[in-house]
Amino acid sequence: MGLSDGLLNPDKKTMVVDDCCNMIEAQLASKSGISGIALKTAFSALKGVKPGYISYVVEQLLPQCCTALDPIWSEGVQNGNPVAYLDANRSRTAEALLGVTDERVKSAKRPIVRGTYDKLRGSAKKHVEEAVPDFAKIIDKYARV
Repeated sequence: MGLSDGLLNPDKKTMVVDDCCNMIEAQLASKSGISGIALKTAFSALKGVKPGYISYVVEQLLPQCCTALDPIWSEGVQNGNPVAYLDANRSRTAEALLGVTDERVKSAKRPIVRGTYDKLRGSAKKHVEEAVPDFAKIIDKYARV
């Protein structure tokens, strides 16, 4: 049984997306300094694309993210604690997620989306790695079918 079975379940999907969006907001709020300002500015620009754009993007990326993370999550289940396993394998987890976004941005029709992503991609892995523990908890919360 893969991650998609729990996370994309129609009864749970909206809650998963909402929790992911709240996690993103919390991660952004915790950022400081010049890189934090840059991230917050970029995020505000993306939110301005259209109302609900962030939740739309999260919902659109969720199936591919489930597919990308499923092997790592399954290894974690076999090791007895998938949340801790994703956390211990933050780099690999971040690379899997960024692979999804890298591929998706190639087909972005809005120049602001592609341009914003390109500007922040260099520092993205560090930020995604920092979010892995919280994201793993969200996955765990909904992965149980």
